Amino acid sequence: MAYCILIRHGRSTANTKGVLAGWTPGVSLDETGRQQAARLVERLEDTPFVHVATSPLQRCRETAEPLLAALGLEAQVHEGLGECRYGAWTGRAISELAKDPLWRVVQDTPSRVTFPAGDDYDGESMQAMSDRAVAAVREIDAAVTAEHGAHAVWAAVSHGDVIKAVLADAVGTPLDDFQRLHVDPASISVVHYTESRPMLLRSNDTGSSALKPPPPAPDTPAAGDAVVGGGAGLGSTS
Repeated sequence: MAYCILIRHGRSTANTKGVLAGWTPGVSLDETGRQQAARLVERLEDTPFVHVATSPLQRCRETAEPLLAALGLEAQVHEGLGECRYGAWTGRAISELAKDPLWRVVQDTPSRVTFPAGDDYDGESMQAMSDRAVAAVREIDAAVTAEHGAHAVWAAVSHGDVIKAVLADAVGTPLDDFQRLHVDPASISVVHYTESRPMLLRSNDTGSSALKPPPPAPDTPAAGDAVVGGGAGLGSTS
């Protein structure tokens, strides 16, 4: 089967503000995110892509644009790669959400979580998000393999929680343990689906060997808690 390179979108304006973007329209990359998207071209310069798929959301499509221009390809927009539908949580501050009782369930047993619907946004369960994301990646991978052969390389530009769900499936990790995985903005992970099993070849590659933890701030999630939506990542202000 083909090789799938999973790319999380670059840092967005919502990441900078510390809010959960979800399916909020008009959330774009910030200046750091645009730089990260541009650097992806250099980081992936020798990668022989034959196909690029992306979430419908603006921040993912903006992340894909420099790579598509360099490759001379057009993106396949796939709903299955879209962000989890966070419902009434959409647009709220992460620091506020961390005080909601549902936050603890998201951290410890995400397979039990269904986000409550809001006035403007539908809610989705994390299990449904995981199922449709894994199905989308496997579907696209099979199509790319059929058209381009078993060693073809393609990219999926998506979101933190979505990519974590795909990685968890690839390594046989239950969804309730997927918060152990971390996916930074503009990071690259690689999954190869073989006839016998998926293989994780790379995870959360940010193109740097440096580790720059974010500075402590008040009213943030507890140590060890994963930020819903993926967060801004290590060294995100650089």
